[in-house]
Amino acid sequence: MVATLSAAAPAAPRAPGLHAQLETLPRETLQQLQLQRLQETLRNAWENVPWHQQRLRAAGLTDPRDLASLDDLRRLPFTVKTDLRDNYPFGLFTRPVQQLARLHASSGTTGKPTVVGYTAQDLSTWSDLVARSLHCAGVRPGDLVHNAYGYGLFTGGLGAHDGAGRLGCPVVPISGGGTERQVALIMDFGPRVLCATPSYALAIAEVAEQQGVNLRDSALRIGMFGAEPWSEAMRREIEARMGLRAVDIYGLSEIMGPGVACECEVRNGLHGWEDHFLFETIDPDSGAPVPEGEPGELVITTLTKQALPMLRYRTRDITRLERSRCDCGRTHVRILRVTGRNDDMLIIRGVNVYPSQIEAVLVGRPGVAPHYQLVLERQGALDHVRLEIEALPSVNAADYPRLAADATHHIKSMIGISAKVQVLAPGAVPRSQGKAVRVRDLRPKAS
Repeated sequence: MVATLSAAAPAAPRAPGLHAQLETLPRETLQQLQLQRLQETLRNAWENVPWHQQRLRAAGLTDPRDLASLDDLRRLPFTVKTDLRDNYPFGLFTRPVQQLARLHASSGTTGKPTVVGYTAQDLSTWSDLVARSLHCAGVRPGDLVHNAYGYGLFTGGLGAHDGAGRLGCPVVPISGGGTERQVALIMDFGPRVLCATPSYALAIAEVAEQQGVNLRDSALRIGMFGAEPWSEAMRREIEARMGLRAVDIYGLSEIMGPGVACECEVRNGLHGWEDHFLFETIDPDSGAPVPEGEPGELVITTLTKQALPMLRYRTRDITRLERSRCDCGRTHVRILRVTGRNDDMLIIRGVNVYPSQIEAVLVGRPGVAPHYQLVLERQGALDHVRLEIEALPSVNAADYPRLAADATHHIKSMIGISAKVQVLAPGAVPRSQGKAVRVRDLRPKAS
């Protein structure tokens, strides 16, 4: 099938991709492939997951082949994270667990974990897509990869590991934690590529500076950062302190893991790999589609996942889609930087605020470290938000009130909210070895 479709592809992009012919398919040809794979995915879900068949019948389908065009996708119901928890642990799998090759799961901090499964073919597809993403970002076979994503049930560590191996890159599987040792191995082993969450990359840079180590003198040239929303200001901060090119990579466990989308060397949006996924944006309140280029909630349908097909999965991530051809030559949709998540959005005195908006204002401010937390508290009958930021070691404690006033002013002028800002001493804001915790909720729990 690929050979037939790729014959119509245009010339390879300026920086040829690992799968250059697939990455530059004309949109009409790409959509033909998507429809074929969508029908196969529907058949798999229909025949093997009673929960899916019941919902599809309720939506008016009597046969998976009833979906005759990609526009018909809107007839299908959404899938949400609670659906996985309600069918915990294996109720949405199309295969018995005995036939799977691997299980992953979320942390389950808000209830039952979401469990995801992979066939051997799923793992191979996943490795291919992570390898494609790494190559898209400029990583090449033979580059040493320092992998500081957490290994275990979290998909980041093993996903990046297997993808780098598929590309032909040796991997340092250090996982998260032991930051002093991370710095030592980066300087001693000379990796060209760092894989980590952006917040942990900054933690590595901070420890290196405390040790008197200049990471700009290391061999690091590319940073593959994902698993949490981050801003352009954070990108600039990481690049300045580590001397590398910071690249955004996107994924989520329910869909696959890392490698669903990745920035190319142009860095004008993340290429979502449309031969394996369908991407939509919707109004988060009504569920109606939003026009291309307008902000909305990202919805993803898997096209090649065998063990756990996801139909119109609501990611809760807020972004915009752009389908015009990228300057790199790739034709796959570009997912513009995720600005936040529906479930992370705070309403502060009537204003909708995402933590990443706070980050964009704070990072790079004179005297302020790139570490912060929003603390939610209950005062009487009202909710209040306090912003904890951290001063740089060079700042005298007597100057903390001035830093707080400066941050308050800029947040008010840039975002439109009046925030109560508290400046803390260096190291007072908790560091994370994985995803950063940006919101701390101290409000009493409902009984």
